[in-house]
Amino acid sequence: MIVLKVSGKTAAQVFRDEAGGHRWQRVPPTEKRGRVHTSTVTVAVMREPEPHQFKLDERDLEWTTCRGSGAGGQHRNVTDSAVQVKHKPSGTMVRCESERSQMQNRVTALALLRARLAEQAEAEREAKVANSRKAQVGSGMRGDKRRTIRQQDNQVNDHLTGRFWRYEDYVKGNW
Repeated sequence: MIVLKVSGKTAAQVFRDEAGGHRWQRVPPTEKRGRVHTSTVTVAVMREPEPHQFKLDERDLEWTTCRGSGAGGQHRNVTDSAVQVKHKPSGTMVRCESERSQMQNRVTALALLRARLAEQAEAEREAKVANSRKAQVGSGMRGDKRRTIRQQDNQVNDHLTGRFWRYEDYVKGNW
């Protein structure tokens, strides 16, 4: 996993359409028969909230350190530079080992955790709005109706209250 932080006025606009799967096809210089190699990358674009926008209580965080995985030689094998942070209330866990020092990894992990928790909160808020909208809109089927407007018969029927209006009055707002 690679974490990339981009900042600036147009950063959100530039990365707006980048989330999702990306396919990279190439013919490597060592390929003698000209066969195409395909690689896939999945991208998640998350807005990092400012520290004052999304508060994290230090008591809700559980920090652990360990040695990083992968190549890196002697320094990687003898230092606990990788950091894991767990948000106890949500169970969300972030591991960061991209930097050489533990302190840099702590800062990056905390920023990533804050971004993920903000994303979860936004998704929950959007789900509530979508459910509210769906409850209001209904299924759109014929039996799921609030009002029938019959212009050809000059009649408007409110099915919940049982009231009728003339179409001309309804269009003028006199109801």
